[in-house]
Amino acid sequence: MSNELLTVGFSVLSQRVNNIKPPQLDIPSKVIISIQDPDDTRTQLPDSFAYEYFESKNRGVTKSRNVVLDKTKTKYLLFADDENTFLSEGITSVINYLEKNPQCDLVLAQAVDEEGNLRKEYPKSQTKLNRFNCARAATYEMIVRMDAVKSAHLYFDENFGAGAENYLGDEYIFITDLLTRGRNAVFLPITIAIHPKDSSGGRWGTEKDLQARAKVFTRVFENTAPLVRAAFYLKNYRKTKGMAGFFQFVRGKFNQL
Repeated sequence: MSNELLTVGFSVLSQRVNNIKPPQLDIPSKVIISIQDPDDTRTQLPDSFAYEYFESKNRGVTKSRNVVLDKTKTKYLLFADDENTFLSEGITSVINYLEKNPQCDLVLAQAVDEEGNLRKEYPKSQTKLNRFNCARAATYEMIVRMDAVKSAHLYFDENFGAGAENYLGDEYIFITDLLTRGRNAVFLPITIAIHPKDSSGGRWGTEKDLQARAKVFTRVFENTAPLVRAAFYLKNYRKTKGMAGFFQFVRGKFNQL
C-alpha cells in the first residue's frame, strides 16, 4: 500500500483526457488515469496536476476501470470519469465511515447535478445494500475497500457498460458480485460528486434498452430472473410499449433488432 489513503481512478477516452478536473481533497490521495485510445489518436496529457496514467487500445469503460483496479495500491478507491467534480467534505466523511467500520467494503454515496439538485431519488438514511436496491448505482458514487476487492478477485464484467453491446448495468453487477462473495456494502446519504444530468434518457424503453436490461437481470438473478424482470417491467409500465414488450422482456428473448 502507498502512503496515500485514497486513489481517484479516472477512466477516459484519449480525446477527453484534458476535461479531467483534478480533485482537491483534504485527505492523502493520488490520481490514476486509465486512457483508452482505440483509434490511435495522439493523447494530449494534462500538465496541471500529478497523476499516473496507463494507456490501452481497448474499447469499453469496464475494461478501463479494470485497469484502475489492477493499478490501485491505496487502501480505498473512488471511481471517476472526466465529467466529475468531487466534493472533499463528502469524500472525507465516507472515508471516515470506512475507517470506523472495517466490515464495510463498499460505500455507495450520492451526487448532484450542476444546479445542486440530487441526480436521482436516493434513500434518506443509511441503507444496507442488496440485489434489489442498488440497480441505479453510478460508478462515481462508489468508494471501495481495495483489500476486500482484491481478495474477492472482483472485477467489472466487461460484457456490460458503455462501449459494450450491453451498455448499462456494470456498476450494479459489480456491487452484486461483491455481495455474492460475502462482502458488505451500504448506501450513505452523503454527497461526494457533481455530475451533469444524463443525456441518454431517450433510450429508456426502446427494444435495445430492454434487451440490455433483461441481460443484466439474467446476469444478477440467474434462474429467478424472469420473476424479477416481470416485476421491473410492471413497475415501469408507463414508460414501455405495452404487453407485447412485457412478454419479450420477461422471457429475455427479443425480435431481431
